[in-house]
Amino acid sequence: MTDRDPLIQPDRGQNAVALHLVNKDGLDAWLKSLNAAQRAALAAQKFTGGGYETAIVPDGDSWFAVGGVADPESLSSWCLAKLAEILPAGTYRMARGQPGVALHGWQTAQYGFTRYRAEAATAGDRILLTKEVKAIEPAIAEADAVALVRDLVNTPAEDMGPAALEAEVEAMARRFGARAGATKGDLLEQGFPMIHAVGRAASRHHAPRLIELNWGREDAPRVALVGKGVAFDSGGLDIKSAAGMKLMKKDMGGAAHAIALAGLVMGAGLDIRLQLLVPAVENAIAGNAFRPGDVLRSRKGLSVEIGNTDAEGRLILADALALASEGDPALIIDFATLTGAARVALGPDLAALFTRRDETAAELLAGGTAKDDPVWRLPIHAPYADYLKSDIADTNNAHDNAYAGASVAASFLDKFVGANRDGTAIDWAHFDTFAWRPFAKPGRPKGGEALGLRAAWHMLQARYGPEG
Repeated sequence: MTDRDPLIQPDRGQNAVALHLVNKDGLDAWLKSLNAAQRAALAAQKFTGGGYETAIVPDGDSWFAVGGVADPESLSSWCLAKLAEILPAGTYRMARGQPGVALHGWQTAQYGFTRYRAEAATAGDRILLTKEVKAIEPAIAEADAVALVRDLVNTPAEDMGPAALEAEVEAMARRFGARAGATKGDLLEQGFPMIHAVGRAASRHHAPRLIELNWGREDAPRVALVGKGVAFDSGGLDIKSAAGMKLMKKDMGGAAHAIALAGLVMGAGLDIRLQLLVPAVENAIAGNAFRPGDVLRSRKGLSVEIGNTDAEGRLILADALALASEGDPALIIDFATLTGAARVALGPDLAALFTRRDETAAELLAGGTAKDDPVWRLPIHAPYADYLKSDIADTNNAHDNAYAGASVAASFLDKFVGANRDGTAIDWAHFDTFAWRPFAKPGRPKGGEALGLRAAWHMLQARYGPEG
């Protein structure tokens, strides 16, 4: 999406096809403004003003388009998305009002993942004009961030392993003048023993590493973004089924979210000291794979008994969260495709949110509402931490009952976040995100997806932006 002309451009009176937005309640009144032939055209297309319904209407030697919406006066991010998907290539403007947040859906609806197609089918660009000139650049930035998440998640594991994730971070660092690098080689001796254990069975081509980017002035509030970067998850020796492995190229979806959010932060110039951390591994099977029953050291110093090698994401996150905690951060946000339990509870549309502080949860929930990127808070319920008791270590990495899987995983991570230098608990938010859309919706194709990204971005803008 970033390699072509912007799909949203300033309205300077150019020739453009009009877009009319109508709902069921206002349809009869609007029809009275049309001539008989136009009303007949709408009737022939069975247009009733329902959500995402579309129609093409003749208008002399030209034509205009009509889209059904819930409320033409209060637009959502997606109310123009269906039109952006099906209209012919050309230039468009709204017949009444300005698109506002609907700029996002117009752009994301025209996303396509074409990396592996010999001939990528395209209907050409559909350009939307707006007089909200100041809104164009932020809207494009957010849509490009979503496209980045989709691209990274949609790319198969062979081409999006730990080294490729490192290359993505390095390219972003060059773009924004940040400092990036990776700790690799003997991670056990370099202070990341659980990242080492999870990734040590992979081939040299997919060797484990801890990727880090730093940006911003030294004395600004420190914000750490952490993303689970399991490039592929076989389940380890507790091997997944074939069906369970089918989508495991997306198990680095948390890393994709964190990388994209870091790009938004740097692009907007938020006054923070940004630290991006991506523990990147492949959870492979080989003679040196870590085993059920093993006890691992951690960067924090806690010992971890392995109850299940398929609960590996929380292990690598634990080492990265411990490192982030050492910097006395004002805020840590992590993203991870962590548990199937979150999907059972919330389905594919909602990222599960866990926070230590109520006010941080409220800010993130408000950000999701404002950006049509809803998230749902689940509890870090202290008694559930007992499910992780081990007879021989400080904690187990997995529990042996079927209850509260997402909350238990969050409780495990909570053990490794720690406190600030003044003794207060670090402000921490954890997104258990799906990073995948199993069913297409207007503006949101099947495949890799950003879920929770815009909620977190709006929260960071509100807290650390010029007016925060």
